[in-house]
Amino acid sequence: MDSSLLTIGLPIALAVIMLGLGLDLTPSDFARVARRPKAVLVALACQIVLLPLVAFGLVNLFGLSPLLAVGFMLLAASPGGTTANLYSHLFRGDVALNITLTAINSVLAIITLPLVTNLALAYFAASEDGLTMQFGKVVQVFAIVLIPVGIGMLIRAKAPDFAARMDRPVRIASAILLLLVVLGAILGEKDNFGSYFAQVGLVSTLFCAISLTVGYIVPRLLGMTDREAIASGFEIGIHNSTLAIAMAVTVLGEAEMAVPPAVYGIVMFFVAAAFGMIVSRRAAPRTAV
Repeated sequence: MDSSLLTIGLPIALAVIMLGLGLDLTPSDFARVARRPKAVLVALACQIVLLPLVAFGLVNLFGLSPLLAVGFMLLAASPGGTTANLYSHLFRGDVALNITLTAINSVLAIITLPLVTNLALAYFAASEDGLTMQFGKVVQVFAIVLIPVGIGMLIRAKAPDFAARMDRPVRIASAILLLLVVLGAILGEKDNFGSYFAQVGLVSTLFCAISLTVGYIVPRLLGMTDREAIASGFEIGIHNSTLAIAMAVTVLGEAEMAVPPAVYGIVMFFVAAAFGMIVSRRAAPRTAV
């Protein structure tokens, strides 16, 4: 992968995206858990427990190479982000629930990302020069995830008018930077990308579709409203692929691991849009009644 993207572009892109996430968050987003624990706990259980199991099953079913398999597990352990909030808004989901889930998941990622990554490395890539996520790398995850979010929340608390004005520009910048990061990850592996896409394109599409479906159906079966289930579906099905790419490239130093989240970062937009149209049409008649 291009060194300038690796050393400058990727950390800046991720910092802007996580800062934008922080600008949307307030302490009340965390406190909301006490007021609606069922919706939050069901979605978190799907995100933290079911998705890694789904990803594990898919990478074994399709026989992915060790580094690509670890990249998929990294993706499965990554939290949702502002794109999930946007889709939820467009397709009549409960955006407040999305914001709450994003806030909690961003904190839990400090634990879940290293845990899932170490388990995946031990299982899939034990022979890859002893790759492990050591304590120093866990500290990097902490810095990557929480520091920009914390700065964004501080700006929101101290200068709410400025944070409100910056919300739209930062969202636009985040979307552009996400695209650039995904393209950079693809170009960095351009010699192998055709074969990589052949290996992970279908898996990425299936994983996205399954994630969205699980995130919607499980809450509905447990009695949550359509709006809550739609929000949960998008939160669980739309991952922070930039964070997964940054983990693969800057923390673990393996560009090949960045390929699954890069491919996912492309296909998820189309799969999530199709999912949104289906569930919002199903929800509309019930809402009208």
